[in-house]
Amino acid sequence: MGTGLKITAFAAALAATFGAAYGVGRGVDPIMERPNGHAAHAEPAGRGGAARDGHAAHGEAVGAAEPPGGLQIAEGGYALDLKTPRLEAGRAAEIRFAVTGRDGRPVTAFKSEHGKELHLVLASDDLAVYRHLHPVRAADGTWSVPAELPEAGGYRVFADFTPDDTKGAEKLVLGADLAVSGTYAPKDLPAPTATVQVEDGYAVSLAGDLTPGRAAELKLSVTKDGRPVTDLEPYLGAYGHLVALRAGDLAYLHVHPNEGGPGPVVSFGATVPSAGTYRLFLDFQHGGKVRTAGFTVAAGGHLAA
Repeated sequence: MGTGLKITAFAAALAATFGAAYGVGRGVDPIMERPNGHAAHAEPAGRGGAARDGHAAHGEAVGAAEPPGGLQIAEGGYALDLKTPRLEAGRAAEIRFAVTGRDGRPVTAFKSEHGKELHLVLASDDLAVYRHLHPVRAADGTWSVPAELPEAGGYRVFADFTPDDTKGAEKLVLGADLAVSGTYAPKDLPAPTATVQVEDGYAVSLAGDLTPGRAAELKLSVTKDGRPVTDLEPYLGAYGHLVALRAGDLAYLHVHPNEGGPGPVVSFGATVPSAGTYRLFLDFQHGGKVRTAGFTVAAGGHLAA
């Protein structure tokens, strides 16, 4: 792994303060206003202003910068075909999808990254629920993975992959909407804090600054029962994985740490172009189990000493 990996997927500036109108109550199919990262007149079909067929939505500026990862369902001739658009809260089910190529057929050739051909991330619109999954691909190009989502509401499904084709396709992150039925009670974002408690006595502390337009180093320190963890286990070829999601439009980024040892500190290079609120999710493995620590970060503000 190279030193100083940078967060590069946030290609578009955060031009407005995002908000959502949420309703609380019972409903089979929760309905909510979906924010997006483009002009207020953009069609709500896609979070990044892109319609579900991959064409530009009405109101999208011509010549605008490429949107951040995960805001579009199609890009570069590839599209995410989510075959399971609806689940029931608290009930185990199988999520099925395919990635279609330039010919409209399911893609069956992918480049492996950190031991996997494709990484699947699910997050609720309020960022209270997060899952990092690794589905299995059938011979016909259909992917499947079991999942049980505890909360009703809107979710975003992110497929992070690199097609293995002769035209040199680059790494892509495509996103699609998933509805989870049940009693919908959205949660507020947790307040920013330098240390979060994780299950089984683990805690993770975050140190560093996110300054828009400047490269920064984020250091995440793992402890168990107050003692530094110095024997983190490799998880998919790394001692930690970081996913960043921007509050409001759920712009996505999946990065990996700078070179280093097995703890207690795992560091990441990060560059964000604008102020905004983000949720950072760190996956780490210790004692044979993967655990996740989530942080709320206000870009442009001091995180910890």
